[in-house]
Amino acid sequence: MAPALHVTRTTLGHPGGGALSPVNVSRPIPLRRRPAVTTQALHPNFQGHFDDVIARNPGEREFHQAVYEVMQSLSPIAGRVDEYAQWSILKRMCEPERQIIFRVPWTTDSGDVQINRGFRVEFNSALGPYKGGLRFHPSVNLSIIKFLGFEQVFKNSLTGMPIGGGKGGSDFDPKGKSDAEIMRFCQSFMTELYRHIGEYTDVPAGDIGVGGRELGYLFGQYKRITNSWEAGVLTGKGLSWGGSQVRTEATGYGTVFFAQEMLKAKGESLDGKRVIVSGSGNVAIYAVEKVHQLGGTVVAVSDSGGYVVDESGIDLALLQEVKEVQRGRLTDYAEAKGGSARHVADGSIWDVPCDVALPCATQNELSEEHARTLVKNGVRLVAEGANMPCVPEAIEVFREAGILYAPGKASNAGGVATSALEMQQNASRDSWGFEETELRLEEIMRDIHANCLETAEEFDVPGDYVAGANLAGYIKVADAMVAQGVI
Repeated sequence: MAPALHVTRTTLGHPGGGALSPVNVSRPIPLRRRPAVTTQALHPNFQGHFDDVIARNPGEREFHQAVYEVMQSLSPIAGRVDEYAQWSILKRMCEPERQIIFRVPWTTDSGDVQINRGFRVEFNSALGPYKGGLRFHPSVNLSIIKFLGFEQVFKNSLTGMPIGGGKGGSDFDPKGKSDAEIMRFCQSFMTELYRHIGEYTDVPAGDIGVGGRELGYLFGQYKRITNSWEAGVLTGKGLSWGGSQVRTEATGYGTVFFAQEMLKAKGESLDGKRVIVSGSGNVAIYAVEKVHQLGGTVVAVSDSGGYVVDESGIDLALLQEVKEVQRGRLTDYAEAKGGSARHVADGSIWDVPCDVALPCATQNELSEEHARTLVKNGVRLVAEGANMPCVPEAIEVFREAGILYAPGKASNAGGVATSALEMQQNASRDSWGFEETELRLEEIMRDIHANCLETAEEFDVPGDYVAGANLAGYIKVADAMVAQGVI
């Protein structure tokens, strides 16, 4: 069993959550520990709210950064804030509806008992049931889960689907674990989580460290405990047990569809463009695939051990073999390619010249220095496939240089959009083909792009995708919160 340590209702203050250190932790994804401040000041109407967020959530830098970025974008509606002030919309939107932290005990193959910490932050349900992935990685803590959940609220709003925002996960590291160990961990994790989720309450999905294998174990344990086949309780499921076509590809495909729309708005396309993609996991792999299908050439991908440059274009089949079958490293890719690919252990993938950069690895991976290098080397477009991969200073560099830049809450919304399509199919006991589902995904990404541009134009910040995404997402959620009263 995995009894809850505590369930915090957000009428009270709550402490920050440091992660418990699991045994045998592999090299974690590096995070920049930094305060959430930039050179741009917040509008006076919002500064007090931000100060309150810092006071109520001490030490949660990733969460502070996410809130700051949104508040900064809301300046064009600062004069309208009085419409929402009597309902304390902004203050309520920055406070999760519920935070759940629990112990996850499990045993190794050798019989040793290990303890990890599980999280589920149910952030906002104004538009529908909480929706957001589960992340298993040693870097996971309450701040990271809250920043991801906060971003998810706006991302889900932009999709136009009836879903709220949430996020969850654990500081468990799947790397180096046997299938049996991962199964036992997932079963223990779900033994507590099951009481907090449901197709009309909270619908988790996968994220970093949580793929088809983990979702299968989680769903199986949920089914066993509840004695019910509730297909809509999780998304990202296997096709034979309630999953959707294109769900695996959706975030990577969606990011590229969004980038293509950005270029179309300038009279261009991905055809002939030189592209780099950070990461080599699920999002990156399918971003590579879609770029190649649309005529671009991905020349570099990365993992925590460095990056590989393949000037002839990344060999997708080989990349999938190395990463998805062998669960290997990019050094294995370079060795298999012989002299035609070059692996670089030190340095940054952002040193590679390109027309289009797609950061698809993790938060805060692209620094101000990286941004300046990209601009110097002629980058023309940056679209985020990961959640908040660019630090605020990097975004400012892109803005000052006139580089097309799309925030993840808009450009990587394809994953959750297709999750919502999976929920729709589950509810109707239906199953769509690959082509139909991909066309629906492309249409959703086209609509998100148009919504961002139109909203930015409406509020006199034309071409600003960050402002357009945040304003459009915020207004929709805020209006729903006003309509539903103070809850």
